[in-house]
Amino acid sequence: NDGSKDNTIEELKDYFSLVESSRTYRDDLATQPVKKVYDSLDYPNLVVIDKENGGKADSLNAGINIAQFPLVCNIDADSLIDDQALQKIVEPFSRDWRVIAAGGTIRVANECGIKGGQVKEVRLSKKPIVRFQVLEYLRAFLFGRVGWASLNSLLIISGAFGVFKRKYLLKVGGYSTRTVGEDMELVLKLNKEMQKNDRDYRVLFFPDPVCWTQVPEEIKILSSQRRRWQRGLGQSLLMNKEIFFNKNYGLLGLFTYPFYFFVELLGPVIEILGYISIILTVVIRGRINEVVILFFITAILMGVLLSILSLFFEEMTFHKYTKLKDKLSLVLYAFLENFGYRQLHTFWRLRGLFDLFSKKESWGSQKRKKFND
Repeated sequence: NDGSKDNTIEELKDYFSLVESSRTYRDDLATQPVKKVYDSLDYPNLVVIDKENGGKADSLNAGINIAQFPLVCNIDADSLIDDQALQKIVEPFSRDWRVIAAGGTIRVANECGIKGGQVKEVRLSKKPIVRFQVLEYLRAFLFGRVGWASLNSLLIISGAFGVFKRKYLLKVGGYSTRTVGEDMELVLKLNKEMQKNDRDYRVLFFPDPVCWTQVPEEIKILSSQRRRWQRGLGQSLLMNKEIFFNKNYGLLGLFTYPFYFFVELLGPVIEILGYISIILTVVIRGRINEVVILFFITAILMGVLLSILSLFFEEMTFHKYTKLKDKLSLVLYAFLENFGYRQLHTFWRLRGLFDLFSKKESWGSQKRKKFND
């Protein structure tokens, strides 16, 4: 309980039969003051920390402090994991001593049939804004992160579902409270620490262990989220800027970090400038150069291709979307997202950059709703 003033701790006490714990709270990582620690009479493995408000990263650090075992798993409050997901994601730690962190796939839970905290029926939301995000998540996790993990250059393990070796979390100082992208900044620090000390290590991603999360269904909320993500990306990169083109960090310094800097961070600036140049060309010359048209079409087709390949991988490997109309709908949206949604998303990311340099601190608006049960 991170300093909630809405009677949360009292509700938790009643529901889980909480009693004050006799265990010692170790402040290995600095956090806001901890008021009390509770154990549950009904659930022996449940520990509840009541502390002063410090934000998400501060609360995660408090959880790391109270943890008693070598591995720590973090899961967002608005997320659900498949019944075998935790077992699958921890197995590599026992097989390979080099593994220090691992992440799983995040899928969209909106409109899915849920019972007993488990997704029993995967449904595709009828809302276009959600369908666009389904495609984004498939691309990011089944395509992007699989590729980075194969190079042992994964810089992001989603805050919604990740497992880490506790001793390394302590070594790098846990989650930073100075960024809204604490999940990426942590993985950057872990990579940096291991590279700096010339350690043999692995940061893994597995497409099979699945975590389901709610995604925004309103433009305003989605805009706020994407601006925050872009700001967090920038903060994380700038907080670890010594990696940039530093050969001492190997592939991380010479390729991975520069890619995230130029493509992910500055990408929206380049794309917006491209749109502006096309408009100016039409205004000044009265027509568009054939090369510009070809470049624009190629960019769209590349985006569509990545989406289609991600859908193909999902169909051949996991087959979560069983209805033919859902599959065809996602193929259609792979084309449609390039005409309006992509440009809007680029604009949100650009605003996120302005937020970064204007030192904006807030998380923005959030809205959650109850899972369908």
